[in-house]
Amino acid sequence: MKGAYSVVLVGSALWAKERNIEAEPSSSSSSCAIQHTTGQDQCLQAHSVETLQPTTPLIKHSSKLVTHTCHTTPFSFTSMLLVLFLLVAFAPGLLSSLPIASESGHRPPANQTFRPGGEEVQNLKRVNSYLSKINKPASPDGDMIDCVLSHLQPAFDHPELKGQKPLNYSLTSSITYEEQNVLQDLPEKPKSHNSTDTVEETYQLWSESGEACPEGTVPIRRTTEKDILRASSVQRFGRKLPRRHVRRDSSGNGHEHAVVFVNGDQYYGAKASINVWAPRVTDQYEFSLSQIWVISGTFGHDLNTIEAGWQVSPELYGDNYPRFFTYWTSDAYQATGCYNLLCSGFVQTNNKIAIGAAISPRSSSNGRQFDIGLMVWKDPKHGHWWLQFGNGLLVGYWPDFLFSHLRSHASMVQFGGEIVNSRSRGYHTSTQMGSGQFAEAGFGKASYFRNLQVVDWDNNLLPLNNLHLTADHPNCYDIRQGRNNAWGTYFYYGGPGRNVRCP
Repeated sequence: MKGAYSVVLVGSALWAKERNIEAEPSSSSSSCAIQHTTGQDQCLQAHSVETLQPTTPLIKHSSKLVTHTCHTTPFSFTSMLLVLFLLVAFAPGLLSSLPIASESGHRPPANQTFRPGGEEVQNLKRVNSYLSKINKPASPDGDMIDCVLSHLQPAFDHPELKGQKPLNYSLTSSITYEEQNVLQDLPEKPKSHNSTDTVEETYQLWSESGEACPEGTVPIRRTTEKDILRASSVQRFGRKLPRRHVRRDSSGNGHEHAVVFVNGDQYYGAKASINVWAPRVTDQYEFSLSQIWVISGTFGHDLNTIEAGWQVSPELYGDNYPRFFTYWTSDAYQATGCYNLLCSGFVQTNNKIAIGAAISPRSSSNGRQFDIGLMVWKDPKHGHWWLQFGNGLLVGYWPDFLFSHLRSHASMVQFGGEIVNSRSRGYHTSTQMGSGQFAEAGFGKASYFRNLQVVDWDNNLLPLNNLHLTADHPNCYDIRQGRNNAWGTYFYYGGPGRNVRCP
C-alpha cells in the first residue's frame, strides 16, 4: 500500500501535509508497526532490535547490517608490507573512528545498544497514539481520510471566513441536542411531524469499524494527483459543467432527469430518505446520482442551488462506489461552487462523516434495502443553510453569503435522479439511474425516495402539496409517485438507459 502523509507541528497547530512513503498493511486495519533494525560490529553475528509497535502505518528503516568474519592467515614479509601500506592509507579514518573519552576520562563501552528509558517509551506511545487518531488507514474503498483542524479546512480560505472558526463542533454524545444547544450556538432544527422509518440506514466504508476523527478536527477525503488528472482540466476538477437548466436539461449537454418538484412558494428547506444503490456507469465521463436540490433564481446566469445526495462518478472518484456528496453554485455552474470540500464554501462541523466517502451497505435486488436520511434547511438564527445526515448528525453548513437568491429563501425544491448521456458510442448510454430498474418494478427492485417534506417560513416540516413529476426520457428512465401512512409522500424512479425503446 502506498501511504501519503506526514505531520508537521507549527506552534500549537497541527496540519497534515503530503509526503510519499512506502508502507505495507499490518495485520490489523487500525494498528501497524514501525520496525528498526540495527547491526552490531561483532564476529560472525548480527543483532536485531525491534522497538515498540505504535499504531502508525508501517514504516521500515534499516541501517546497514555489518558482519565481520574472523579468520587467520600465515604471516609473511609480503603480508607485512601490505599491512603497513593499509595503515598508512587508512590511518586518518581509523583515528577518527576511535571512541572519544568524555570529560571524566571514561570511554563509552563498545557495541552498546541504545535502549530508551521509561519516559521516552511513554512519550513515544503518546505520539503514536495521537498519530493513529489523525492518520487513518486506507478504507476498503482505497480512500485516505485526513483529520484536519476544523478552522484549517478549505472553507476558511474564503475571504469572509479567514481567521474565523466553525459555528459549532461535533455534538457531545453525553448530552441531548437541546441541552447542548444551550451551551453552543447550534442551529434551530425544523419542527417535525414524525413518520415511521422501517428501512435501515447506511453509513460509510471508512468508519464501519467505529473510526472517527478527534474532536476539533473534520475528516476530509484526500485528493490525489490521479483524481485531478481524470478531469478534463484542472479548472473543471470538482465542478459540474456549465449548463442552462437544472430541471429540464436534455436540450444539448446530455443531462437527463427523472424527478419530482414543487414550486410557486417560499421554501426554507427539504427532507427525504433516499434508497442507496450502486448503478452501473458505462463511461468514465458520465455519472449517476440521486439527490435533493434546493433552488432559487432563474435558469440562466444567476441560478442558486444547494444539492446533497449520493452519486457514482468514475471521473471524480475513480471507481463505481456510491458516495455521499454535496454541491453548490450561485451562478448556474459557471464559476462558483464545487463538489464536497473541493473549494472554499461548505463548512464542515462533524468529525464522523466524510463528504465524498463511499456509502455502505448498499441495497440489492430482492434483498435488504438501505437508505440515507438527508435534510437541508435554513437556520432562523444565522440564516445559514445546514445539512443533516442520517439520524440527526449535523454535517455542516453553507454560509448565506455564498448566495444571492438563496440568501433569503428557495423558490423550488426538487427530488430525484440524474444521469449524463454522453452518447460516446453513437447511441444512448447504458448508464443506469437508481437501481437500473424502471419505477414499476416497485420495492426491492426499483430505487425510491420516501418521506418527502419541505420546510416552511416558520421552520416547520410539512408534506408536499402540488407535486409535479417529470422524466426527460421516460423510455430510458421513468418515475411514479405514491403516498401511504408509513412512507408519507414517496416515489419510485430510474431505469436501465439504453433498451429497445431507448435506442
